[in-house]
Amino acid sequence: MLGYVYVIIKNSKYGFNNEDIEEIASDVFLAIWQSRNKLEINKEITPYIAGITKNLILKKQKKIKKTTLNIEVFEKSIHENIDIHNKAEKDEQSRIIIEELLKMKEEDRRIFTNYYYYSKKIKEISKELNISEIKVKSRLSRIRKKLKKELEKRGYSYE
Repeated sequence: MLGYVYVIIKNSKYGFNNEDIEEIASDVFLAIWQSRNKLEINKEITPYIAGITKNLILKKQKKIKKTTLNIEVFEKSIHENIDIHNKAEKDEQSRIIIEELLKMKEEDRRIFTNYYYYSKKIKEISKELNISEIKVKSRLSRIRKKLKKELEKRGYSYE
């Protein structure tokens, strides 16, 4: 009978490892033993064994699938936590940048926001503010240095 149970398990579409096969086979015979008083003596036992085996195969597969899903959920939560940490850090950096921009002259603030937030080209900014492109470039450079210095002062490092 043990060989019969092994064949049913191995022929299942789930491809269990040897440890799982042995566990299912043991559970089949345990189930038969526990229900021995309910079995009819004159009836063939192989269909009963086959039914129990198939039910235990499905039960084992559901358990494996649930375990795999839990691991995937756990891995996903790890990535989400990392993302939350990165988002919080970026939010803090943005807050510092905005705070510093509010302390700057209006023209410097407009140069910076037009370039970095509105993705305008230096040529467009110079025309809009009626200043030279060289002045826009040098102001952007000074603003970046100032913001970098402030961010480093508050614990954020940049290369």
